[in-house]
Amino acid sequence: MTSNWYVLYTAPRAEKMVEKRLQSNGITTYLPLHKSKRKWSDRVKVLDVPLFNSYIFVYCSEYELRGTIMIPGVVRILYYLGRPAIIRENEISAIKNFLNISEGNRIIIEGDEVEIICGPMKTIYGEVIKISERYSVLYIEELQAKVCVETINLEKVKEQ
Repeated sequence: MTSNWYVLYTAPRAEKMVEKRLQSNGITTYLPLHKSKRKWSDRVKVLDVPLFNSYIFVYCSEYELRGTIMIPGVVRILYYLGRPAIIRENEISAIKNFLNISEGNRIIIEGDEVEIICGPMKTIYGEVIKISERYSVLYIEELQAKVCVETINLEKVKEQ
């Protein structure tokens, strides 16, 4: 039997648990994750979230694929033209390449207008002058001062 990449649709926010269950059953999986800032009232955290909500890729034979529907959290198998949808290897590679390229890129760059979203200067706006590994230097016009802030505590101001 030949193996291919297939797509499973999962229950909402169940992708990581489904991935663990599939792997414990010996099925090769790929769950593309990206880092995303999540803001709570008291802190900002970077989380790994699925690139495609409620989707997970599995590499198996069509026979094994039919058994995945019995795994808790799997809602259905995606079909195309009456057959389970096959994802080509180059498409999986393209997703991996995209994630590798985007992971190294900064969302905030020098010259951007940003808002401080956490800490004692919360809701203050400034312009990014310099960015290092962990910190950014901002020029805050209201204060006529430069301040150093953790980059994770900044959010780019949406452009109109």
